[in-house]
Amino acid sequence: MTSVARGAVRRLAAFTVTSEPGNERVALARVAEAVAGTGLAGQRLDRLKTAVAEATMNAIEHGNRNRADLPVDIEVTQQGTNIVVTITDQGGLHEAGTAEQPDLARKLAGEQSPRGWGLFLIRNMVDAMDVTTDGTRHTVRLTMATTTPADEGATRENHL
Repeated sequence: MTSVARGAVRRLAAFTVTSEPGNERVALARVAEAVAGTGLAGQRLDRLKTAVAEATMNAIEHGNRNRADLPVDIEVTQQGTNIVVTITDQGGLHEAGTAEQPDLARKLAGEQSPRGWGLFLIRNMVDAMDVTTDGTRHTVRLTMATTTPADEGATRENHL
């Protein structure tokens, strides 16, 4: 049994992106590169990439308010069979953790803002999402369990 299988934490990547629109694509590409070879593949990898892009976009827009001088810090670790991605902005106490649950009917009726799908989407893309604030640092922690290629094949066969 390897140390990763027993739960040791292994850092796969750590980087920053500037708080400019479009850098969420940089973040998702770097995370995908970092997790290559970990067993996370197929639809689960695509879901993690979507969650990373959305969380990074939120950090850029809502946390750092598109201020290019404020970085978004991203760390990717493997903890046992889990991939954990943390995305940290300098937004401090903002409303991201308390967003209203989106309701499509209310949005279509104009009773709810058409925006506000981000956290809902992220939560439903990954196995776990935690949001914390420590002073000015606001962190979203995404966790996704890895799968093997055999698991992906079995899932595809079940849907055929």
